[in-house]
Amino acid sequence: MALARRFKVPHHDVFPFGAYLVSEVTPVYDFEKSTREVKVQDHDKETGLPLWQVDVLDADPEAARKSKTVTIKMAAKVQPVPPPNDGSSPFTAVVFEGLTATPWVDSTRCTAPEPGKSHRCRAQSAWSFRAEGIAPSKRTGSTASARNAA
Repeated sequence: MALARRFKVPHHDVFPFGAYLVSEVTPVYDFEKSTREVKVQDHDKETGLPLWQVDVLDADPEAARKSKTVTIKMAAKVQPVPPPNDGSSPFTAVVFEGLTATPWVDSTRCTAPEPGKSHRCRAQSAWSFRAEGIAPSKRTGSTASARNAA
């Protein structure tokens, strides 16, 4: 099958109401190679570049509580610098360039079996996001007008 592992997706399809920074850009650590004393940064398997991550708030008012905050990873030689906050809000509105999505199965909702009962698992599909870059959002106004602009 010739399907790509990662799918290119437009920013406005993933974040129709906008995305807002809620963390700094930080390194992604390789938990298998890291120790408590020495943290080893993870690298992209395709490019070999160091991986960075940033958490963003999905402004969709109907997004599930668990989906409100999304982590976006970026592969880059140096730590990506997000755009400055324009002062109109405590949060910085951003757009991700070259956004891709990878589907995966989230099985964290599995529970240990109770005595006399079988193992229960409510696995569900989830998405992992990568971006090539981060830029300031050009949107202004309410979320309704922002969605119509998309």
